[in-house]
Amino acid sequence: MTIIGSRVDETGTLLRDGGAFYLRRDLGGRYQLELHRTPVDLVEKRVRLIGTLVGADLVNADGVAPA
Repeated sequence: MTIIGSRVDETGTLLRDGGAFYLRRDLGGRYQLELHRTPVDLVEKRVRLIGTLVGADLVNADGVAPA
């Protein structure tokens, strides 16, 4: 179990569902993302996510970049 406030540094596939973005984690499960920028060019691609866990399966993303 990951503790709220923990740093997140993971890879996976960036998904979009309506107006929300998610990371389908390589380790299993998914995170919903709070993004400061909209990385539409990375949707359905493998990415690296760096951010902070702010809720159950919710990450405030500092950055999303190609993995």
